[in-house]
Amino acid sequence: MKKFSIWLAAILLAVGLGMTVSGPASAAPYCGLTWGSLAKSGQDTGTAAVTNVRTGQHYCFDRLVVDLNGPAVSYTVQYVPRIEQEGSGAVIPVRGGARLHISIKAPSYDENGNATYNPADKNELSNVSGYQTFRQVVSAGSFEGYTSLGLGVRARLPFRVFTLAGPGSGSRLVVDVAHFW
Repeated sequence: MKKFSIWLAAILLAVGLGMTVSGPASAAPYCGLTWGSLAKSGQDTGTAAVTNVRTGQHYCFDRLVVDLNGPAVSYTVQYVPRIEQEGSGAVIPVRGGARLHISIKAPSYDENGNATYNPADKNELSNVSGYQTFRQVVSAGSFEGYTSLGLGVRARLPFRVFTLAGPGSGSRLVVDVAHFW
């Protein structure tokens, strides 16, 4: 009888352990990022011109930086179905499954019409081969005081946009696009 009680207790314990219910699984955001993919804009009041466009890779995201020769300016960054040339509206082909349009209230020329940023290849502003998210960075032109860029990315992914002061009297517009949701 004692053996039976021990076996019964062991069976009940095993059944009880098997019936424990764990809570619902909830995935943490990738790298803790909570950015989202809706349009983002800033209303900085500086006046500047674009002087450079560069990119970099980070563990959780790819980064695009637009260098300005003055205080930060207004901007809008949003996913669009196609990138269009400023002024003409001509469609610019851009590699990737999704496209970010970056519009900056800063020309790529000075008050005399001299270029402040004149890339060697307007269809490849930065070499992004081997990047996890970026596929292509293109110039969409500078027209009526605005400069537009197209950023081809792997898919519609979360992104953030912010400005940084410096170096010196300049500033930077930064666009980070996550590698995953």
